Amino acid sequence: MRKIIAATAIATLGLTAAPALASDDDYRCDTPADATWMPIEEVAAKTQAMGYTLREVERDDGCYEIEATDANGMKVEFKMHPVSGEVVRRGDRS
Repeated sequence: MRKIIAATAIATLGLTAAPALASDDDYRCDTPADATWMPIEEVAAKTQAMGYTLREVERDDGCYEIEATDANGMKVEFKMHPVSGEVVRRGDRS
């Protein structure tokens, strides 16, 4: 009987902890790739205005994914909403 209770408790904990394992990489802007997206030049200008040196821009999960370097030389990666230019996810890269 104890084994059944313990197994049930472990299974329940495993299921409730699973959402915590979701990555920031799973974020989506849910914006269709159409003419309303900012041009890459505008994305680059916004990135530089935030104090970053742009390294790479690509479309990913309905967002612009930016790879850049900050003023201290640290690599950063963030996702930018393709219409508003708002930073929607940010993360440091080593």
